[in-house]
Amino acid sequence: MSVDPILPQSRIDDMQRHGWWQNKTLLEYFEAALRERPEAIAVVDLRTATGVKNSLSFAALNDKATRIALALVHYGIGKQDVVSFQLPNWWEFVVVNIACLKIGAVSNPLMPIFRQRELSYMVDFAESKVMIIPSVFRGFDHEAMLAELRPQLPKLQHVFVVGGTGDNNFEQALIDPPWEDQMDADRIFAERAPAANDVIELMYTSGTTGTPKGVMHASNALGFSIRTFIERIHMTDDDVMYMGSPLAHQTGFLYGLWISIAAKTKLVLQDQWQAETAWRLIDEEQATCTMGATPFLADLTHSPVAARHNSKRFRLFICGGAPVPRNLAQEAAERLQIDLMTVWGMTECGVITSTLLDDPPEKTFQTDGIIYPGCALRLVDEHDNDVPLGTEGRVLQQSPSSFLGYLKRPEAYGRYDGDYFDTGDLAKLDHDGYIRITGRSKDIIIRGGENIPIVEIENVLYEHPATIDVAVVAMPDERLGELGCCFITLQPGRRLSFEDMKEFLSERKVAKSYWPEHLEIIAEMPRTASGKIQKFQLREMAKTVRDN
Repeated sequence: MSVDPILPQSRIDDMQRHGWWQNKTLLEYFEAALRERPEAIAVVDLRTATGVKNSLSFAALNDKATRIALALVHYGIGKQDVVSFQLPNWWEFVVVNIACLKIGAVSNPLMPIFRQRELSYMVDFAESKVMIIPSVFRGFDHEAMLAELRPQLPKLQHVFVVGGTGDNNFEQALIDPPWEDQMDADRIFAERAPAANDVIELMYTSGTTGTPKGVMHASNALGFSIRTFIERIHMTDDDVMYMGSPLAHQTGFLYGLWISIAAKTKLVLQDQWQAETAWRLIDEEQATCTMGATPFLADLTHSPVAARHNSKRFRLFICGGAPVPRNLAQEAAERLQIDLMTVWGMTECGVITSTLLDDPPEKTFQTDGIIYPGCALRLVDEHDNDVPLGTEGRVLQQSPSSFLGYLKRPEAYGRYDGDYFDTGDLAKLDHDGYIRITGRSKDIIIRGGENIPIVEIENVLYEHPATIDVAVVAMPDERLGELGCCFITLQPGRRLSFEDMKEFLSERKVAKSYWPEHLEIIAEMPRTASGKIQKFQLREMAKTVRDN
């Protein structure tokens, strides 16, 4: 299919003139690691269901990826065709991605939690020709689900199953046959090798606002993200990256998988999140750093194992993907005796702001960092006028890491003629250039004409000892337009009444006009797989609360 990226020559010229794009493909990063450290361990994965741990060197990854790449050509995959794979954090994810790069196919990672509704849309919309899945993962039969979906996916020609028992078994169909004896691998790879501006990744947005969009990325943009991130976290080939976030999300894909390859170091994967297992892997594999959303940081910090883990090398947690409660950030840094960096970004552009390793506490714990070199931000009001420093505005961004448009939705991207991309986030910028994300433009509560600072209220309530998660959303009101509805999940055995909440906010000297008018205690927050709270679902729940 034609992925039809939005890439005018003016952008290419601009990026190359400033040196932000190096015309280097992701495959070249892997080939460099393969040349320099062929026998070094590249990937370790732990299969929770069996307890089996696998280790593969860069050379072993290449051997398997070469076989799979040739197999995909045999099965009809052409350059720029989409290969979808719904795989957990297993080595198979890594080799399929590299195999796609070798033949210029587009990798389309899909979250393992997606089911019929999401997959029927995503795979059909991408016109995927091949789908790779686990047979069973976390007790769910993926093979049966795909068999049910096949009639709805006319473009899908082949499904290969990791752990399957039929002819479409992943290893038997793709890796075991000696394809290199039957095919001219050098010629095939030379003819199909992707250019640095070819689309190589199709990543669907997480869906915090409903229908996902297919974000298209090329090596030049992703390479900029990788290089600048490695520089900012001071990563070397002596580091070991632990990754519990899904590789099928940009956090895991770019800042787990690809920064490890680019740094020529080991990646440690966990397929099912559990904090005690994470600490065991961190200790056994001598991991030095990790990146994840707030729930991962909270679980590691509050795990009873945290106090007795014995890895002296674990130095850094990079927290992003969802707002980081300031009290949690400080508690984690102190209790775990590690550095903490907060980052801000999105699927469309990757990370473009972060704190620095040597930042003072007031920056580390109270901001989302400073912008990366080559990137630019504007904070604007409802009329798109720039707002003064310290004033909340809507975040617009320009960056060398920006995507090449949404699949089949060019109108949703805008133009590249000096325009900025509207992120939909709200933020404040201080005099030192540090940004603080304050919410989403669609999350804002306007009560009687006054804007309510949602994130500030949430951060205060996160300090209450009874709370685990806090989310404040708007609920309709005939008189004032909108009111605040606060959803909270509680620590085991704890209680929190509406009066308790008001008393706590009063003690913290929060203006009474900012207090939520309703409190709902729920068992669990609706979340995306990357940990973001799905506030559009909470807004629908708030409407029901109001109606009742």
